Amino acid sequence: DRKTLTLQENRAKAVVAGEKSARTPRFVTTEGDTRTLNEAALSRARQLVGLKGYVTNIPADTMGAGEVISSYHDLWHVEASFRLSKSDLRARPIFHHTRDAIEAHLTIVFAALAIARHLQNITGLSIKKIVKTLQPLQQIEVTIGGHTHVAADPLTDLAEQILEAIRHSDETH
Repeated sequence: DRKTLTLQENRAKAVVAGEKSARTPRFVTTEGDTRTLNEAALSRARQLVGLKGYVTNIPADTMGAGEVISSYHDLWHVEASFRLSKSDLRARPIFHHTRDAIEAHLTIVFAALAIARHLQNITGLSIKKIVKTLQPLQQIEVTIGGHTHVAADPLTDLAEQILEAIRHSDETH
């Protein structure tokens, strides 16, 4: 945007004037010890302010420009999913040394992510809320003398709503 471009221009001018040092910023050309403001690049950037380009490897006859742009606008779902996976699913970097281990790890993480997104979609609740509600629930089955006894924690109203949404989802899929 225009504000960012102005900040970049000011930084470039400060570097050229010798007021700032560091890596060479955008719009500064360095030849030997001489730094100059690249007016042509700055002018071109000004012309492009407000324009956005989309690059894809999908052929135009497979996906039109409107569909590419629409898909790009949906990327926030992917970004939200990765934020979800890192925090709520407690996904952490794990260092595997074989391709099979890496693929297995990614498969598990993406399966957990898909399940979490599905649960969020059918319940309307965050995965954090779902986990917090269901995690304390326990059930035990004991068989004594041929008789089976089941003991379970009582369900809260919210836990019952979540489980009902899951049951209903199973019926529709």
